[in-house]
Amino acid sequence: MNDKDLFADIRTYLQNISPDQVNIVQLHNNSKPIFDTFGVTRQVKAAFGKTATMSSGAYLIIEKTEAMHVIDVNSGHKIVSHDVDQTIFGVNLEAAEEISRQIRLRDIGGLIVIDFIDMKNLEHRKQLSKAMEDFMRKDRSQHTILPLSKFGLMQITRERARPEIMVSTAEMCPTCNGTGQVNPTILMTDDIERDLEFIMQSRPKSPLQLRVHPFLEAFLKKGFPSRQMRWLMRYNKWVRVEQNTDYHLTEYRFFDGNDDEIRLN
Repeated sequence: MNDKDLFADIRTYLQNISPDQVNIVQLHNNSKPIFDTFGVTRQVKAAFGKTATMSSGAYLIIEKTEAMHVIDVNSGHKIVSHDVDQTIFGVNLEAAEEISRQIRLRDIGGLIVIDFIDMKNLEHRKQLSKAMEDFMRKDRSQHTILPLSKFGLMQITRERARPEIMVSTAEMCPTCNGTGQVNPTILMTDDIERDLEFIMQSRPKSPLQLRVHPFLEAFLKKGFPSRQMRWLMRYNKWVRVEQNTDYHLTEYRFFDGNDDEIRLN
């Protein structure tokens, strides 16, 4: 088959496709990643993050240690009722259902310790243990559930049939780049003025703009004379200082009259 015949067959096929079939596959032309466009990335991070929020506003903190998984139940701002005992019981019931779902979703195995909100009512404690057993019946993996201890802890052992699903949802800190340390903030103005001195020597006639975090902008403009005014008196040039809310606290950049960044390293 030559190219002409191939193109003719393709044209005929496309002409016979129904409108419903045309919408099955579409080319993604957006510059934004397709997973971000349709919210897939957000759902993955929400599903496998450290915190799992429930519809009522209560939430779970899920931690993994070398020996076990630990799940902490937090009410958030849920407890506003006059009947505190009943409200706590309701939060724990909702948490139990969500915990059973999270265990299956993440395929958590081994020893699981759950720290429910403490309940003084003995009947509520028994009902919670029974409810957890009912919620875990949907789980096909072999598991054992122990009753609540006097400290409000529940232990579950669960057999895992496949490797646990671990999705890292942490992101590198844009301020410290993962080092956990930043330059001393007390020396911020020294760093800015050192770079400013270099720019004034290398391009003294170019219009100059400094973009910084809003807190730093307020600091550079406060007082009389302000730092900005001192620069004017020293260099006989007005350095425009503008805030950028996307910058972290210790980030600053210089720009020329064409709004091009002046690279200093």
